[in-house]
Amino acid sequence: MAGPSAVRETLEGYWTADESLHVTATDRSIELVNAAAQAAADRLAHDIIAYDVSDVLSITDAFLLASAPNDRQVKSIVDEIEERLNKDLGAKPVRREGDRDARWILLDYVDIVVHVQHSEERVFYALERLWKDCPELPLPEDARNTRGKAAEHAELTGVDLNDHAAGLPDEADGELR
Repeated sequence: MAGPSAVRETLEGYWTADESLHVTATDRSIELVNAAAQAAADRLAHDIIAYDVSDVLSITDAFLLASAPNDRQVKSIVDEIEERLNKDLGAKPVRREGDRDARWILLDYVDIVVHVQHSEERVFYALERLWKDCPELPLPEDARNTRGKAAEHAELTGVDLNDHAAGLPDEADGELR
């Protein structure tokens, strides 16, 4: 049986741009995002956020982003997400990338893609800027409460995360910082 993403791709092939269906994240995708976000929050992830990318990508419904201040915690968060989704929802990732360095680990569940990044990579790659036009998905309270934790941690440790973002285009005018 074809999954939601395969069905979406098939349906999109039958419609012109003017007639295209307005497709949003499936209930299953939202269930996976919420479980993954809670697992990440339980492992003290920072700045957890999820986007519904189903209108702009046919390969997945949602992205979940989370970060941590060190490589070991990145790996711990990913392990907890993977265990929780498998145990509670019977979901296993079809692909896991980035384990070796544990600076940016990606879990691909087809319906959702989870990105857990080291705080420095999170600032440097600024995935939120890429997906800012997509609707943000509501998350469990524990996950929402992680917003701003990376900045707090950086302040406590004296790390200037903005130094790591030098060379990225400025959001307002596209000029390099």
